[in-house]
Amino acid sequence: MSEQPIVFSLVALDCPDPQGLAEFYGSILDWEVERLYEGSDWFHLRSPAGATIAFQKVDDYQPPVWPGSEHPQQAHIDLDVADLDAGEARVLALGARKCEFQPGEKFRVYLDPAGHPFCLVLTA
Repeated sequence: MSEQPIVFSLVALDCPDPQGLAEFYGSILDWEVERLYEGSDWFHLRSPAGATIAFQKVDDYQPPVWPGSEHPQQAHIDLDVADLDAGEARVLALGARKCEFQPGEKFRVYLDPAGHPFCLVLTA
């Protein structure tokens, strides 16, 4: 009996405003925002290669605190860029906030509008 493969489907982020957060990441990545179905609080982005990021509404959402362990980040998204300064200007213009603590020179840490940490990572 052959085993069925396990296939990655998506990663989902909890947030207070799933449409707004989907639009934030959709603008950064230039991916189209889709609503699961009319009236739902579930939005997702699907890359041309098939990777999917989903956003689901959570009442009384509490954002993670980075760095720290009182409300740990538990997960974050890395986005590759060829120019950190240009990438930073783009994400800040879209509503990201730069974290005060920056642990390295090849990447920078930001908070999305819901408070999730994400990194821009220098690829060049």
